Parts: sequence; C-alpha cells; structure tokens
Amino acid sequence: MNHVLVVDDEAEIRTSLEEILREEGYGVAGAGTAAEALTLVNDAPYDVVLLDIWLPDRDGLEVLADVRKLAAETRPEVVIISGHGTIETAVKATKLGAYDFLEKPLSIDRTLIVIKNAVEARRLRTENQEFKRQFSAGSILTGESISVKALRQQIRLMAPTNGRVLIYGESGTGKEMIA
Repeated sequence: MNHVLVVDDEAEIRTSLEEILREEGYGVAGAGTAAEALTLVNDAPYDVVLLDIWLPDRDGLEVLADVRKLAAETRPEVVIISGHGTIETAVKATKLGAYDFLEKPLSIDRTLIVIKNAVEARRLRTENQEFKRQFSAGSILTGESISVKALRQQIRLMAPTNGRVLIYGESGTGKEMIA
C-alpha cells in the first residue's frame, strides 16, 4: 500500500482529500502545520506529500526544502497545492524539487493522476538507487583459467591509463563488466 501525507491548514480540504485517497486505496495521514508534517515525514515513510504552500507556522516552500534534505531512499515526492499560486511560485517549487504543482480548487481526477505518477516516480527512483548500489559494490571477475588470468592482466595494464580500449566478444560474455 502506498502512503500519502496531506498537509493543509484548511481542515475541510485536508479531510476531503484524506477520505478520497482512502477510497482509492492509499494509506493516508494528515497534518495542519509544517511542524506536524515534518514530524510525520521523519517518523514514517511516505510515498507522496501533498503540501499546501501557505501554512500557519511556515512557508510550504521551506518545508519542501527540508523534505528534499532527507535521505534519498526515505524521501517522498512532494506535490505542492495552492489556492494562491502563480507561475513564479510554481517554477520556484519545481526548481526546489517539487514533483508537481496543483492549483485549488483541486480537480480530483487530476490530483489522483498526479499522485499515481508521483508514486511511480518514487518507486522508479528507489529501484534505480538499489541497482546503483548493487553495481557499485563491484563485480568480480571469477575464474582461474589462463584466458581469465590474461584478461585480468590486460585490465590491470589498461585501467590506469586514459587510452581508448575496444572490448569485443559474444553477447553475454561480460563486456559491460570489464568496461
């Protein structure tokens, strides 16, 4: 189940969004202030945060900046929502790392599509990081045959240089691992 945090100081909007998202199968929590939102984001993993830009205790863009500082594997996608949005604000939010910007009154269909896409973007980001972690651990060239030993020797000779090397061979023989 994907989890969404709805951050809006207007209780009616927050409650309506929470109910709609629950009906769509999301795990949902709500917050009315920036402080409450940051506490929730730090305590539990969320896939998406719907964040109002005007909050009573802090600006939503400041909260966005704080959320973006979280570790990549725990960082949710942030969708900014605002009833007083301008193009300048939307551009600024996007530059700060917001996934999208929605204007109030919210279109339920558009909101659900944006949340679905944000969840998928977060899943892909997490998957990509896991692949990078697996490949950065280093691949080990195994084998003790004369051919493998000769290949290791050639790699040791060429690796420290800036020279260009042509690696060729049959499909599936490990050319990418050597590269």
